[in-house]
Amino acid sequence: MATRTDASTRREQILKEAARLFAERGFHGVGVDEIGAAVGISGPGLYRHFAGKDAMLAELLVGISGQLLTGAKRRLAEADGGGAEQVLDSLIEGHIDFALDDRPLITLHDRELDRLRDSDRKMVRQLQRQYVELWVGVVREVYPGLGEPAARSAVHSVFGLLNSTPHLGRGGSLPGRGATAELLHRMARGAFAAVGA
Repeated sequence: MATRTDASTRREQILKEAARLFAERGFHGVGVDEIGAAVGISGPGLYRHFAGKDAMLAELLVGISGQLLTGAKRRLAEADGGGAEQVLDSLIEGHIDFALDDRPLITLHDRELDRLRDSDRKMVRQLQRQYVELWVGVVREVYPGLGEPAARSAVHSVFGLLNSTPHLGRGGSLPGRGATAELLHRMARGAFAAVGA
């Protein structure tokens, strides 16, 4: 008998494979049978977990937006008086982890966001705005002379930099994960410093 944990793990497997396949071949280029085969179940078996491909796409894009916001709030709470510089470094680290570990979701967001139902797309945008505003507040603490519009532009620019990871080389063309993360971190801090100077 399947447990709730088994069902949760199966859903996560399905979502991971759906994200990979959608990113590789596009939302319309992938059928439910292919997603099912990737996780070892029949295509129709997916309907025990999701209403269809649209539901998978919505859960992927709304889900990652919510996870980023929740993670940023947690990092802010954990800083507990550690100072704005430390909080900014922690936020950058969290976003770099996402950018390196979830590259298919970045590609999916770029290509397929418009395929979401209006309500799901609005939810993604709402979560993203909250995420940006949290960063803007921290950036303005680190660089108090920076106006709100300039801070918001800087945050979006840094997201553009960090979210470029799907375009980085594959295989052996990149340094290891740690070196890549360190480079991205230095570049992000450099971008904020350039605007805040």
